[in-house]
Amino acid sequence: MANELASRLGYKNVEFTTVLPDNRKELLLEGKVDALIACYSIAETRLENFDFCPAYYDDKVIAVVQNSSLFETIEDLKGCTFGTMSGANAAPLLSIKLYEIGFSDGEVRSANEDNSDVQFDPGVWSKYPSYQELSDALEEGEVDAMVLDGAIAQTYMNDERHILDDFVVEEQSFGVATQKGSDLSPKVADAI
Repeated sequence: MANELASRLGYKNVEFTTVLPDNRKELLLEGKVDALIACYSIAETRLENFDFCPAYYDDKVIAVVQNSSLFETIEDLKGCTFGTMSGANAAPLLSIKLYEIGFSDGEVRSANEDNSDVQFDPGVWSKYPSYQELSDALEEGEVDAMVLDGAIAQTYMNDERHILDDFVVEEQSFGVATQKGSDLSPKVADAI
């Protein structure tokens, strides 16, 4: 998609930079990248800092469990440990959802400026620096469920795992983010 977008915008020598949920916001804010095309969901808190093109993909934040756990419904996970990717939008969305279903008291223990890192009940979930480490934590039993975007979850699915069918944390849409008010924003929106 990034290559096609660059082509449609008339760019020939494009430099691609790998970003992570922990650093992508800063890279765009500091102008070290011109656009984020990295499963970046269009969220109210992000709209304060960035422009987004129209959504190019709709997805859901879901929970994945090991088959051997015998967890079949979200109710089976009450009091269990959820794992998320550090810096991803799944963590704050999970916090809200756990409160709504009565798994949490909803009291914020700590939060950073853009709420990409919000802590509610300690011990309810753990955060990991990479999706691979999150997947490994599920396999090793450090967490009872991993919560992440459905599109990303597909990378880590195998015959020993399943998605909890009855549980959707949040529906979300992905868009290309650009610096707020930049000349590139309307061009990217048109190209997408």
